[in-house]
Amino acid sequence: MESLYVVKIGGNVIDDEEKLSSFLKSFASIQGKKILVHGGGKLATNLATQLNIPQQMIDGRRITDAETLKVVTMVYAGYVNKNVVAQLQAAGCNAIGLTGADGNAIQSHKRTNANTDYGFVGDVDAINTELFCLLLEKNISLVIAPITHDKNGQLLNTNADTIAQEIAKALSSRYEVSLIYSFEKKGVLLNAGDESTVIFAINPTYYSQLKAEQKIFAGMIPKLDNAFSAVNSGVKKIVIGNADDLEQLIEGTSGTTIVNE
Repeated sequence: MESLYVVKIGGNVIDDEEKLSSFLKSFASIQGKKILVHGGGKLATNLATQLNIPQQMIDGRRITDAETLKVVTMVYAGYVNKNVVAQLQAAGCNAIGLTGADGNAIQSHKRTNANTDYGFVGDVDAINTELFCLLLEKNISLVIAPITHDKNGQLLNTNADTIAQEIAKALSSRYEVSLIYSFEKKGVLLNAGDESTVIFAINPTYYSQLKAEQKIFAGMIPKLDNAFSAVNSGVKKIVIGNADDLEQLIEGTSGTTIVNE
């Protein structure tokens, strides 16, 4: 099987022009087929503040009302997505930017929760594997913004980590997929304040032990749950680590590797 890299870039990198530029040059240099999934960092929050649109977060998740949906669509699918594509083109990487609505790439449904109304937030139902493969076979790199649709005309704000995972799972039947979560930390840390405590590899047994001993900080648990779900669904390898070390993450010499054994 041919290799495919699905890379998720964290919001803190998006917020830093210098780090973003360096990261995109590293991404462009990856040989072979590749997909980049991004969020919007603090740009959406900043624009909403300027427009006097109140923002509400619950457990780190944005409540997306109708006005906020307009903002995140403008920022994620507009400025951020096209800025990333333009920089990749400048680095010699032929890329195309997509939302879930483009080509029916990612279909989702509005999240329902008995306790919390998250507004126009989507949970992924389907990935258009044929569309992704068609573009990848033309040697076009894909840049995916975290806006999906429900095929009834409604756009939905969708978690970028989840989108990366669902794309990796869907394409694992066609490619040998490596999923890279790149953000500001060196990897999964035993001590959240100490970058030298990176855990090199985590399997299901060790993960259960770490959670039972409360040695993993809460913000990392959803990311790891997603990672193990992807590994169990055919994704070859998942690595979590610092965006500055993208080449090393791909080589497996940096970050935390998730294994199912």
